[in-house]
Amino acid sequence: MKQKELHIEGIIKRITRFIYVFLLTLCSGGVASLFAQQHPLLILKKQEINTIRKNVAQAPLFQQVVAKNQAIVDQEIKLGPQVPVPKDMAGGYTHERHKRNFFVLQKAGNLFQITGDEKYARYIREVLLAYAKLYPKLGLHPTKRSYATGKIFWQCLNDTNWLVYVSQAYDCIYDWLKPKDRHLLETQLFRPFADFISIKNPQFFNRIHNHSTWGNAAVGMIGLVMGDKELINRALYGLQLNKSDDAQKDDDNGLITLPNQKKAGFFAQLDHAFSPDGYYTEGPYYQRYAISPFILFAKALANNRPDLKIFRYRHDLLKKAVYALLYQTDRQGLFFPINDAQKGMSFKSRELISAVDIIYESQGKDASLLSIAEQQGKVTMDYSGFVVAQDIHQKKSQPFIRKSIELSDGKNGDEGALGILRSRKDDQEVCLVFKYTAQGLGHGHYDKLSYSLYGNQGEVIQDYGAARWVNIDQKQGGRYLPENRTWAKQTIAHNTVVMDETSHFKGHFSTGNAHHSDRYFYDASNPNFQIASAKDLHAYPGVKMHRTLALLKDKAFDKPILIDVFRVDALKAHQFDLPLWFQGHLLNTSFQYKAQTQQQSTLGTQAGYQHLWKEALGKSTTNQAQFSWFHRGEFFTATSWVSNNDELIFARLGANDPSFNLRRDPALIIRKKDQKQTVFATIIEPHGAYSPVDEVPQRPFGQVSKIVVSHQSDAYTAIEFSTGKSSRWTLIIVNNNHNLKAQHQLKIQNKTFRWQGVYHLFKH
Repeated sequence: MKQKELHIEGIIKRITRFIYVFLLTLCSGGVASLFAQQHPLLILKKQEINTIRKNVAQAPLFQQVVAKNQAIVDQEIKLGPQVPVPKDMAGGYTHERHKRNFFVLQKAGNLFQITGDEKYARYIREVLLAYAKLYPKLGLHPTKRSYATGKIFWQCLNDTNWLVYVSQAYDCIYDWLKPKDRHLLETQLFRPFADFISIKNPQFFNRIHNHSTWGNAAVGMIGLVMGDKELINRALYGLQLNKSDDAQKDDDNGLITLPNQKKAGFFAQLDHAFSPDGYYTEGPYYQRYAISPFILFAKALANNRPDLKIFRYRHDLLKKAVYALLYQTDRQGLFFPINDAQKGMSFKSRELISAVDIIYESQGKDASLLSIAEQQGKVTMDYSGFVVAQDIHQKKSQPFIRKSIELSDGKNGDEGALGILRSRKDDQEVCLVFKYTAQGLGHGHYDKLSYSLYGNQGEVIQDYGAARWVNIDQKQGGRYLPENRTWAKQTIAHNTVVMDETSHFKGHFSTGNAHHSDRYFYDASNPNFQIASAKDLHAYPGVKMHRTLALLKDKAFDKPILIDVFRVDALKAHQFDLPLWFQGHLLNTSFQYKAQTQQQSTLGTQAGYQHLWKEALGKSTTNQAQFSWFHRGEFFTATSWVSNNDELIFARLGANDPSFNLRRDPALIIRKKDQKQTVFATIIEPHGAYSPVDEVPQRPFGQVSKIVVSHQSDAYTAIEFSTGKSSRWTLIIVNNNHNLKAQHQLKIQNKTFRWQGVYHLFKH
């Protein structure tokens, strides 16, 4: 009898243990997780791992990446888990340590799956358990200097970065872990983490912004791993908010409003942050940053929620977004630094490596993307990276051609655009970036109708970018510096017109965010003459601004030249400044000027003028203002039409900058005083070359000898320019009729011009 009782007791214990494990599994993922999910399931999949293992010898670049990452992770394993109590801003020890942790954990997870070596799984488990022990004890990060302060990092944004990467590591060891470990991690770490960055920070999670995209992806990806439908839906569609929720002030990024339910979550990001062309309204720097959560979460959704058809959404929007990013790079692969952007960011960033690999592998295998991957020199340590490396090894790569393209802005593509014109002659390329977009949300600058110009070696006429040293602790913890508001965002920091030393929209974010510039026309059909034109009617009340920019390739010139015609029409007389932020060293001028060599003063007291030293003041007596400069082995000449009353100001950045946060860049400012209607007309001519080794300048002088505004009226603007060899051109722009079939006739100085369309270039 006693033996029978012991037998029954044993059965009960086994049943109890089974129920315990069953309940733990329910807590850590639910019935769907227990019976349906097989891990890994986010970015890597079981069948893909088998393919990688069998064919890895066919992908040498992938093998190199695996070996490099093994060395990195093995060193961390020797060091042991490092999970310090958070205290530092970006760049400080604890910040960088936790940042390194999430990168290493993600690598370790993939290495465990690819190699099968359990040391990687054990390491991940140890580190995650250390975080699970620490996290419940953490309050807000002690810095408390963000509109959404994190726990592990100084801002929620970095916390979400951590979760996006760590969710992949957890996914890779999910089936290897014991149920009790999963239960502990999910109840003590992952679910509280997801709730903190979403429910407890709606001002961060529930808006249209790159920060929120990271938040959506983080919550959604950990939700997929845990089989938590509530988290997945929260990520896709946002939080339900009370009408009483107020707007929040974000010190880095402008005024933030809490969107309603229809404007939050991952689908809302896709709907509102991108144009139909894949242009991201905050600009390429932040599009590069945001593309990572967009593509990673989309890949995870494609693997687990094929019903959503996420890569088909909005006519293959995410694929278009990756191509749009690649088109927004110069010949060196550097992103155009418009809006808030740190210069030097390129398509070699980890975000673009991942995006290119995933889009190539899953969206049609465009062979031109392989050439980008070759230049990147790396692939991701997953199936997408393996496929890219394998196809590179099989010599399937084709050149990626950066083309002239107009990328519309706004969710419907009707809020202006970014016009990119590229002109090539022999091995020389000139690239024009013309910005007639919307504000760009909080990261936007007050720079309507501005432009920048690139040559073979990079920027020639620059956009300043942002005043920030990302992750440099000595520069205010890597945050945006005060000069980002007082200088980098201000209109005078850009190559566009400034009225009465006041920035566009008076520097008011909400006003600027309510308006956009308007496309007038764009035509890149003729490789020898490409042109774009746009207007802005809102930057200054009662002032119409109309700018036309063109690239001309002609045998009369060494390289393609830029033609700039900027028409301003105001109801009252004002002062108008047009700065030219040239890169390089001044060589000579055609006009006389007086240099301030002993004592200098600032150009003004506000709107960025307080940061400019007035180095020299000049005037022209010939209606021409020409100056040349040298930069990175090339010569450049700018020729402008000016009146005898116009002031020509050489300025240099750096005034009122006690912490030396700003670069000491030069500019020439053309100032027109007491004007109602006026036209700025300039030609930028790249030419020649000089090598310090040979010490022999080639073609150091430009060919353009003269430019004049030969006609200006409400209907038409015409400029004429010529070379010393008597070659002569007339460009006529129709100001208020962009009907391409309309017939026009204009008489200028006894010569009658006839043409069809919105513009015409005549060569005499």
